[in-house]
Amino acid sequence: MIYVTGDTHIPIDVQKLSTKLFSEQKSMTKNDYVIICGDFGGVWDGGKEEKYWLKWLKNKNFTTLFIDGNHENFPMLMSFPTVDFAGGRAHRVDDGIYHLMRGEVYTLEGKTFFTMGGGESHDKAARTEGKNWWREEMPDSAEYMRAEENLKKCNFSVDYIITHSAPEDIQRKIAPDYKVCELCKFLQGIERKVAYKHWYFGHYHMDMACDDKHTAVFNERILI
Repeated sequence: MIYVTGDTHIPIDVQKLSTKLFSEQKSMTKNDYVIICGDFGGVWDGGKEEKYWLKWLKNKNFTTLFIDGNHENFPMLMSFPTVDFAGGRAHRVDDGIYHLMRGEVYTLEGKTFFTMGGGESHDKAARTEGKNWWREEMPDSAEYMRAEENLKKCNFSVDYIITHSAPEDIQRKIAPDYKVCELCKFLQGIERKVAYKHWYFGHYHMDMACDDKHTAVFNERILI
């Protein structure tokens, strides 16, 4: 089983993965996955509360996979060991907890997933660089290039696309007040050139089927 859900902002919105709210996990194993569409928040300051929630996830029946959003401590996140995981590169945060890196393609249960984390914080003016905001929230040129190269290797065809931000056209439709950033424009290019079954993204704190191929996810856990 593979489920997709939205931002967890640990500890604020992680209860959506509690047994009470997500009872399906009772029949899951570590060979099953929950994918979080960015703003994981579980790698932030290394404090006691953070360690508690990482242990809480580690002890779940399922394996937790997450892409980065815009609200992450990127230097700390990048300090975890890079490992080979499901055909792509990932940061191993702990047993059963992996960060799916930008521009990678993974194969899970015979399905292929292209992942592209990152996003622009619309509240960054109220944040402090190096404390609760980092420039690495946006991909750099090497990450964009790796994404293109990995998509080319799979003939620009995957089963699912998992991102934090939405492609430009979708963002304009569902969140017109958000600035159209470089990443949204890049994702619009991916939209034009990649064949896929469905695209899931977080960031906008809503659960919405935007059309028959794009779904914004926040509190829901969607089985795919």
